[in-house]
Amino acid sequence: MNAALDNTAMPRRDLMRPLRYFVRVPLLLLHIVIAPPLAIFVFSPLGAKLRVRGERFDHWATRWWSGALIRRFGFRIRRIGEPLPGATLFVANHVSWMDIELMHSQRMMSFVAKSEIARWPFVGWLATRAGTIYHQRGSTHSLASVTENVVAHLKSSGSAGIFPEGGTGPGDKVRTFHARIFQVAVDAQAPIQPVALCYGKSGKMDLSVPFGANESFFGNFVRLLGGPGMDAEVHFLEPFAVDGEGRREIAETARARIAAALGYE
Repeated sequence: MNAALDNTAMPRRDLMRPLRYFVRVPLLLLHIVIAPPLAIFVFSPLGAKLRVRGERFDHWATRWWSGALIRRFGFRIRRIGEPLPGATLFVANHVSWMDIELMHSQRMMSFVAKSEIARWPFVGWLATRAGTIYHQRGSTHSLASVTENVVAHLKSSGSAGIFPEGGTGPGDKVRTFHARIFQVAVDAQAPIQPVALCYGKSGKMDLSVPFGANESFFGNFVRLLGGPGMDAEVHFLEPFAVDGEGRREIAETARARIAAALGYE
């Protein structure tokens, strides 16, 4: 009786996982091989001058590469809403290392991200060349430098993306937003657009996507590569202007809109 109970409690083996690796690994390797020569051209002065359907070629190529990378893992990208043009601070919940690539697939922006991402294989390489601004967590000096760089970027009509939770979480809720980073929007007088990110089916977060307990980047990377297909949704929510509110109030407004879009509150 106990043995039978133990068997029913065991997770069922995913018989399709080897087949997914068989199909996806060669496509991923091809995608990675394409990256270095593409980046040499894309991030050259010529790449910024060329246009594809009215969009800068380097921006278009970054979006294409990021979207294709997400699809190599079996995700179907779904966009709901439209990203604001021009100088905008995009604010998102942080679920996975794929978040930057998912948002880059829809809109070119410079990200503020933890410095560890720079050391991640492939993803860190692309993020650095796409203009990511790295923050050393716990360093006041680093945050001051990041704030200065982001404000200058926004004032020059660029867009930026931040993850105010400070790191990836388990995906079962939207955690507290750190308010200090929102000072960049106040200083630059740039509008804020909350962005809700969701990986799963039927608009519900699949909690197998975020990092597991003590799971490494490589472990999560390999696990997702062989996982079942699902949606990767990026919801561009109603933007709002910074109009005299304090940083904490701004942070709570952005967090509340994202939580409501994900059905958490």
